[in-house]
Amino acid sequence: MSVEFIGFITNNNSSETIVRSGPVLDVPHIETVAKAHELAGFDRALFAFHSTSPDALQVAQHVLSITKRLKVMIAHGRVLPRRRCWRGNSQPLISYQAAASRCTSLRGAMPRNCARTATRLMTRMSVTRAPTSSSTLSALNGPAKGRSTTTASTTRSRRGFRKSSRISGGIYTFVGGGSDAAIEVAGKHADTFALWGESYAQVREVTARVRSAAARYGRTPPRFSLSVRPILADTEEGAWAKAEEILARASALQDKTGYRRPADGHATAGARRLLALAEQGTRIDKRLWTEMAKLTGANSNTTALVGTSEQVAEVFGDYYDLGISHFLIRGFDPLIDAIEYGRELIPLTRKLIAARGAAKGVAAE
Repeated sequence: MSVEFIGFITNNNSSETIVRSGPVLDVPHIETVAKAHELAGFDRALFAFHSTSPDALQVAQHVLSITKRLKVMIAHGRVLPRRRCWRGNSQPLISYQAAASRCTSLRGAMPRNCARTATRLMTRMSVTRAPTSSSTLSALNGPAKGRSTTTASTTRSRRGFRKSSRISGGIYTFVGGGSDAAIEVAGKHADTFALWGESYAQVREVTARVRSAAARYGRTPPRFSLSVRPILADTEEGAWAKAEEILARASALQDKTGYRRPADGHATAGARRLLALAEQGTRIDKRLWTEMAKLTGANSNTTALVGTSEQVAEVFGDYYDLGISHFLIRGFDPLIDAIEYGRELIPLTRKLIAARGAAKGVAAE
């Protein structure tokens, strides 16, 4: 089972510990971070999608035009069935056509990027949103995955996209969510199911539920992704000191950065799982740190792995043994951390997993 590293490219230099000082769409920052990801050995980068942010499809298109190997993954919003609208982005079928057009237009200039992957969609959902998300994913992937479609124009768009990008099977789909309904949608549609940085026990439980859901639909189980925030230093003591410094800075800057706990009752099922984990302690398993999740109400992937590059790579190996093949990693300093991950963490993890695969007689990249 191959391993893949996914980064995160923000539209500007900001995070829980960095207050944005430049423009909302900071092109030099985007270009610098994208090239840093490529040089660091990331396979692809995630682009967030929100109603108050620049168009992620256009930002990702620009990144494809300035890199040679880096692939992209576009996050999408969540369906609100009662209002029949999508929160945080455009209608998904329209977005699909936009992705197809952009990938096709880039093919001549950057064939390697589009031919290898195309734009990927991540659909996050909660209980009330999952059923509508299911019908949307059925429409998006349609005949290519043995599902029915809703409109002839969508079918034509998909066929043209698959032909131009040399991709079969429709859009590759990441699905995330902690609710029962989200698990059911993942079993029916997901190519990869995305978890936040959870404990070993939680990973075992969630992956088992997704595999069972996939079996009910007669599907091969999806692959699994884990999102976490590595905090690295040359020594373990230094890494924990760095974590405490990050926590103190994030706490002091909450009013300026906007990374605050969501209002009561607005936490997603996934966030509630992380908060329940935080109640069990500050440090879970070997080195999973929950303090940032507690501070922000788990208002995004906020659990961290703290230690040296070797120690964090060892934990990635543990997760790999539990079935995780994709690691979405980002730091609290977007550029510096991406460079740091590429220096040791990513190559060490690939080497460790390859060694484990060789010992088991299984190819691991």
